[in-house]
Amino acid sequence: MDVLVTTGQLILSLSILIVLHEMGHFFPAKFFNTKVEKFYLFFDPWFELFKIQKGETEYGIGWLPLGGYVKIAGMIDESFDTEQMQGEPEPWEFRAKPAWQRLVIMIGGVTVNFVLGFILFSMVLFVWGEKYLPTQNAHYGVAVDSLGQELGLMSGDKVLAVGDYKMERLNAGVLRTEIIINDARKITVERNGSIQDIQVPEAVVPALSSYDFKDFRLYNPRVPFVIGGFTKKDSPAKDAGFTEEDQIIALNGESTPYFDVFFEKIKKLSKPEMEVAVTAIRTDTVANTVDTLTKSFKTNVNGFIGASPVNWEYFYEAGRKEYSLGASIPAGIKKGWDFLGNQVKAFGKIASGGMKASDSLGSFISIGKMFGTSWDWERFWFMTAMLSLILAFINLLPIPALDGGHVMFLLYEVISGRKPSDKFMEYATMGGFILLLILMVYAIGLDISRLEFIKNLFN
Repeated sequence: MDVLVTTGQLILSLSILIVLHEMGHFFPAKFFNTKVEKFYLFFDPWFELFKIQKGETEYGIGWLPLGGYVKIAGMIDESFDTEQMQGEPEPWEFRAKPAWQRLVIMIGGVTVNFVLGFILFSMVLFVWGEKYLPTQNAHYGVAVDSLGQELGLMSGDKVLAVGDYKMERLNAGVLRTEIIINDARKITVERNGSIQDIQVPEAVVPALSSYDFKDFRLYNPRVPFVIGGFTKKDSPAKDAGFTEEDQIIALNGESTPYFDVFFEKIKKLSKPEMEVAVTAIRTDTVANTVDTLTKSFKTNVNGFIGASPVNWEYFYEAGRKEYSLGASIPAGIKKGWDFLGNQVKAFGKIASGGMKASDSLGSFISIGKMFGTSWDWERFWFMTAMLSLILAFINLLPIPALDGGHVMFLLYEVISGRKPSDKFMEYATMGGFILLLILMVYAIGLDISRLEFIKNLFN
């Protein structure tokens, strides 16, 4: 079921983006009286799932969900239909239109994706606003994982700034971005009541962008271990009689004031079905009593007690910024622009060797995982906004077979007054298509090699 939910979100998001992108080509072509022979969601090699003819255009749905296309008469595209290019240009063909009209038709798709991305970011802010944890409210500080410790952070720290960026919100993703993309090398923290500057070790920076460390959060809000829930199966803590909102304070007689402390202690024991003694405080607000209870039991087969902590909102007051329709538009544009700027910087770092392409590339498998296994409309539209801007940026790259490649040749024609030959365009498009195919196969191969069951085959 989790796979179906993730796949459903990915296909719906891509379908929206593909259809609107292709409309960005379709409507300008129609406006300039250019014949559009096909309009397809997904590719249809050998056969299609659905098709219908309306006027001069065939509309359909292909079976290969890797994109979509409009087939415009008199244009060298991924269909490689060269027969139509043999005769003299017809007035309704793409190649017969003035260069500026062809340019408008070609940039229509990316224009739609850029505008759509900014609109969706604005819509998310208008409908849901922004919920966050103000740094000043996190009075227990942060709980740091092993990668965060390598950066020099310690559990209990309050992260105040990274480089020149003030961390007014507790957000480890921003810290990671500032270090990777904007080359911040100093983290300012409040530690034990004093302000300290921590220099980021250069040796750790590559790990922050490495795929192997993508699931490392660096840090989370630090919370006492108040039980928020139990595992559905094999929960020794629940079987022993612990209940939700019991606060665990010790393991085997050693104090565990916070969840991260408890987790580290039990992880070090790392033995399945081992005998442990867990101490907790139980508060009865009705009777106004506080009891301390210790229970001994065996851990589960994974060496844990089968209990999870409450959400950070149990202890900390969340901040929420609401947006009116008027305020959401500039805020959404800024959020989209910042995101796009980071993508461009990341691409530049890959091109210059500052980041590994193998750590940054991913196929639809990686994209799908980002949607999660539960259907959350806020996350869905936020992800769709990001994908729309990524799609626009990638399509603008000056690679033949992409919109950017066509735009590059059209700009050359507009500036020089010389039109590249149809044969040159055919070869250039084929070369670009082969390059994209190689990159796609490489990205899919990377994602397959990252799957756990594949890794286990070779371990």
